[in-house]
Amino acid sequence: MIALSRISKHYGRQLLLVEASFQLDPGEKVGLVGPNGSGKSTLFRMIAGEETPDEGDVNLPKTLRLGYFKQDAGDMQGRSVLDEAIAGSGRAGALHHELEELQHHLAEPPPDVDYDKLLARFGEVQEEYQKLGGYELEARARTVLDGLGFHPEQIDGDVGALSGGWKMRVAMAKVLIGECDALLLDEPTNHLDIESILWLEQFIKDSPAAVLMTCHDRDFMNRVVSRVVEIDEGELVSYGGNYDFYEREQKQRAAQQEAAFVRQQAMLKKEERFIERFERHAAKAAQVQSRVKKLDKIEKLEPPKKRELVPFEFRPPPRSGNDVVTIAGLSKRYGTRAIYDGFDFEVKRGERWCVMGVNGAGKSTLLKLVAGVSKPDAGTVRLGASLKLGYFAQSALEILDPAKSVWEEIDNRFPTANISVKRNLLGAFQFSTDEIDKRVASLSGGERSRLVLALMLFDPPNFLVLDEPTNHLDLVTKEMLVKTLSAFEGTLLFVSHDRAFLKGLANKVLDLSGGAKNDGKPLVFHSDYSKWVEATGHEAPGVHA
Repeated sequence: MIALSRISKHYGRQLLLVEASFQLDPGEKVGLVGPNGSGKSTLFRMIAGEETPDEGDVNLPKTLRLGYFKQDAGDMQGRSVLDEAIAGSGRAGALHHELEELQHHLAEPPPDVDYDKLLARFGEVQEEYQKLGGYELEARARTVLDGLGFHPEQIDGDVGALSGGWKMRVAMAKVLIGECDALLLDEPTNHLDIESILWLEQFIKDSPAAVLMTCHDRDFMNRVVSRVVEIDEGELVSYGGNYDFYEREQKQRAAQQEAAFVRQQAMLKKEERFIERFERHAAKAAQVQSRVKKLDKIEKLEPPKKRELVPFEFRPPPRSGNDVVTIAGLSKRYGTRAIYDGFDFEVKRGERWCVMGVNGAGKSTLLKLVAGVSKPDAGTVRLGASLKLGYFAQSALEILDPAKSVWEEIDNRFPTANISVKRNLLGAFQFSTDEIDKRVASLSGGERSRLVLALMLFDPPNFLVLDEPTNHLDLVTKEMLVKTLSAFEGTLLFVSHDRAFLKGLANKVLDLSGGAKNDGKPLVFHSDYSKWVEATGHEAPGVHA
């Protein structure tokens, strides 16, 4: 279906792909992995025709319907969410909007317009629209938008009023409703909550389309893809299985490569010692020359590349009192809508609470109330004694100075700290020696998140309040963060849509949706996330197995 043959691509001195080949077959679901900057998005752009390779060929069937979701929603305004989503469905979408315009003109004909021609055009458009299945388009669009978390009033509301994250969901809907033959999905789960992620999982599995995607959600990759392709030093290396299989196979291949490299190094040293010892002995001259020629012909093996982030050993936070948060009779409203009404809740020292709930249940609101960013309408939110609170939200990225470098941010905040300790911290959060001089202004969203988390955890609080801390983080960094926070001796209250993060850290669950068994009231579950899944039968509130 899609074939890349011996393609090469470089930017300046950076080589991204070197004579790399790849094929995506009809209906196949493939995950594309590789470190930041390895060329994943570039590969997508070449398939989509937005860029061309320096060498090699990208071949797509002429009739292929290709959908491409990327991390850029573009300008969205002047339409309803529904109309904006339908606009992305190719010819049918264009006809849908022309029909709407024609219907408007037929109801109120503009001056100097031939009504008979208008009517004739309406008939032509309507016939083509029907042949393309256009009359099922709106129903399909509403189904997709509902699956992506939109409420009915949002679907019919102004797309221009949405936040950036919600506009990304509209961009996703535009791609999904098009019934494409192949889908390119660049980080499709980035702006989704867990309910929408679970819906998207099932949608992609049920879709007949071929899919090539990058994703930082391990569970999503494991359940959706049947093959993983890694960009490795310019090559495209294929692994026939899901992400867990890829990880095991990669480690096995690396171990074999390491063993072969060690054996070759030992052989080379042995031969070199022989040459050095007998190069001046006339009797051994023939043997020496033979071994020199042998060494010249040997293809030297490279040591395996290792990319393993080691958790940073943070200093223990100061001990807090036993009562960390006490919430009593909490009420909070937005307009006429009550988010909390007489809510009681407690957090004790050492507990790790994950906060679950459907869209609008009040997850982020609760964290803002606890962090003091927002105030309750009634009731109290009382923090305990000897508490040092650290709050991470997407707005926390605003604390960074765009004009400073990564190094200047940490060095200015902790001027007396040991330089090697600060470098180790940045290394743990994936800032290499070459990257610490990058300006904050040029950092991606994921890089900024990593920097804020590093600054927060260098001198750790004893109570961490984290709102979606894993957004934009890649799988390796997420794994490092889970390992790091597993050793954290303080208290955690967090919202996350990443199931590996939830399973790795949560020992208590607050389900704000409650469910029918709890009359819709918040459910306090005194065990870990995995047991909550077993007890409720679903991985997220409102999504049933």
